[in-house]
Amino acid sequence: MIIVTGGAGFIGSNLIAGLNRVGFRDILVVDHMGKTEKYKNLRGLKFSDLIDRAAFRELVRHGAFEGKRIRALFHQGACSDTLNVDGDYMVDNNYRYSRELLDYAASKGFQFIYASSASVYGSGKRGFKEDPECEFPLNLYAFSKLLFDNHVRRVLPFARSQVVGLRYFNVFGPQEMHKGRMASIVFHAFNNIAAKGSVGLFEGSGGFGPGEQRRDFLPVEDAVRVNLFFLEHGEKSGIFNCGTGKSCSFLELANSVIDSLGKGQVEFIPFPEDMKRKYQSFTEADLSKLRSAGFLEDFSTLEGSVERYVNLLEKNGGYLFGEGD
Repeated sequence: MIIVTGGAGFIGSNLIAGLNRVGFRDILVVDHMGKTEKYKNLRGLKFSDLIDRAAFRELVRHGAFEGKRIRALFHQGACSDTLNVDGDYMVDNNYRYSRELLDYAASKGFQFIYASSASVYGSGKRGFKEDPECEFPLNLYAFSKLLFDNHVRRVLPFARSQVVGLRYFNVFGPQEMHKGRMASIVFHAFNNIAAKGSVGLFEGSGGFGPGEQRRDFLPVEDAVRVNLFFLEHGEKSGIFNCGTGKSCSFLELANSVIDSLGKGQVEFIPFPEDMKRKYQSFTEADLSKLRSAGFLEDFSTLEGSVERYVNLLEKNGGYLFGEGD
């Protein structure tokens, strides 16, 4: 059995689709469905069971999975709202819960692959290398992720089974509709162009001109490939950047959406007050550690990934599977 927490979410549901493609069906999906439409992310996927996050946490605490043959736990579940200011919730959900699952995986000897975040690097003035010297979180979300990364660093020397943290950069692609304002610029650009013919980009910030802020935008299919690489290489452990290694401006990305749609224009909007001093104006993954681990595949082209995603947004509303698939 494989367990995927956050399995009805963005990266989690894409990961289940990737696991299905390579033959896995015995998958336990863990997620808090709430009053959302995340169920749509699970349509067309093959899995054995679905359980609520809180119930799963209690079952783990009480040893309910004793005797189950678990190969790996992909821990993708977290609160990813970079503007959330509830410290108790963020620390419990993103740090304590993660520690409990890591302890469980370590005690049973199965693989543990979890979602970290490039947000831990902050402004990037110190670089984007998996090194404490480069890390300076700008918001509570990033702080909670770094808390767990640092715990992993402490236990890694004693780990007898695989522990891998993947620091996702700006991931975009299908199945992110439930994320609201935390969804990617590609998703928002598509919808804004459909609604009013234009996409709004922030005015200049952090020394960058209007729309020239740069991020390492990672197609979700590539994030899945990196996860599957570590599943197949259980002897490799550590914390690794998961990006393309190449930054791209928001303006370039918006223009890729416009080119794919054949319509639309860019307009610049004031920078939100609640995001000042918490915003990363530049990110670009240092991939030297990931490459040294043996992941040597090329990443998808940005233009091709944007075009495929736009096609899915037009065809299926941005979901991997439509009624006719």
